[in-house]
Amino acid sequence: MKLQVLQDNLGNQTGVYVPMEDWNLIKNNYPDIETLEQDLPQWEKDLIDTRLASIAKNTESLKPIDNLLEELKRKI
Repeated sequence: MKLQVLQDNLGNQTGVYVPMEDWNLIKNNYPDIETLEQDLPQWEKDLIDTRLASIAKNTESLKPIDNLLEELKRKI
């Protein structure tokens, strides 16, 4: 796959160019990918914002993901 990273005049990465041949291969392997490109509905954005605000107010409750993964392994 020959992707090209697009940059603005300041050198900031702004996108990726995928050749059509590669895009068609991706669509064949992941037929629902085009439905994933749609924007989230506003209610989902609002929910995410609410959860992020809650996390920001209670950072002491955050735990490393490794703890969760180990716990899940023990329960399997």
